[in-house]
Amino acid sequence: MEKIVEQGLLYDFYGSLLTGHQQKIYEQVVYDNLSLNEVAETEGVSKQAVHDLVRRCTVIMRGYENKLGMIRRFGKIRESADRLRQVASSEEIPQAQASVLRRIADEICTDLET
Repeated sequence: MEKIVEQGLLYDFYGSLLTGHQQKIYEQVVYDNLSLNEVAETEGVSKQAVHDLVRRCTVIMRGYENKLGMIRRFGKIRESADRLRQVASSEEIPQAQASVLRRIADEICTDLET
């Protein structure tokens, strides 16, 4: 399961940097959960070619993540927004300030989702 989550995150962030052909094959294997044989038959290539393409795409996208760190940054920003919410829930923070902190955290999370 962890591998599929990683592949999904990589594709969400960097899939648009792949060629159209790579995107199509990768989506069929990872998102549509088609077998390598099914994709190979549909595309008129060998099972090994599909396997190699998916593996190569994953390596390419991991390389992008290593250089750009967008997934890592996304996670850190999400954690910071969660910490803002926790601080806003503290009894020590005046209600007006807590409301502002929650609104800011919500805005950050909304921006991350778009």
